[in-house]
Parts: sequence; structure tokens; C-alpha cells
Amino acid sequence: MSTDDKMRVLVYSDDAATREKVRQAVGRRPAADVPLVEIVECATHAKVVQHFDSGEIDVAVLDAEAQPAGGMGVARQAKDEVYDCPPICLLIARRDDRWLAEWSRADAVVPQPIDPVTLADAIAGLMRRRLSDRLTAH
Repeated sequence: MSTDDKMRVLVYSDDAATREKVRQAVGRRPAADVPLVEIVECATHAKVVQHFDSGEIDVAVLDAEAQPAGGMGVARQAKDEVYDCPPICLLIARRDDRWLAEWSRADAVVPQPIDPVTLADAIAGLMRRRLSDRLTAH
């Protein structure tokens, strides 16, 4: 995959404002050395599962505060059930939730309120990891 290709980043939150903040932070390309991003927004757990099952998601950003299915449980389920699960970034509202983020097996954790630079760096890192995993798998 070259940096001219696109990677699909799933953004899950029941809050449209949170999804928009993630979209703005990630932008079209979160770092110069990663491909362009296509954002796939989801507001329901069922849609997240559908997108994970499609195998077309490269990185996921899950809101731990989403209702009724929080991002931590969704992340844990994906890590347990999705073949070749994409790297997951978890958005947490409380610092005390870090231990739960560990339990969920998230690959990155970003606190809310969202700092655009921190989130873009985390997503770029997960994109690099996904690209690297694909290269070593072939």
C-alpha cells in the first residue's frame, strides 16, 4: 500500500459532536507518511459489528462513553471475535478508566476532551502499525 491509497478509519460514538471532533482531528491524512483517510462513522453497536465483519476497516476509534454499548466492551468483543481485528483507539473521559481500557485490549487510549494533535498522532501510529502488519503477513 502506498501513501496514495486510502485507509478506512471507523469512528464509533452515539454523540455526533464527538464523531465530528474525531473527524476534524484526523483530517484527510493525520501524518505525512500515512495514506489518506476515509472516515466511516457509526452511531450504533450493530453498525460497528457489521463494519468489522466486512474486513474493510483499517483502524477504529471507539468512544468509551457511547450508549448503550460503550467502546470498551465493543473493543473487547472485537479483539475476541474479529479475525485480523484492526487496531483500536479508545476515547476515555476519566483518567481512572485507563485500567478498563487495558482490559478492553485497546491499542491506544486518548483522553477526552479530544486534543487534535494527540488523537492524530495516535491514529497515525495505528495506521503505521496496520500497514506494517500487512507487509509482514505477505
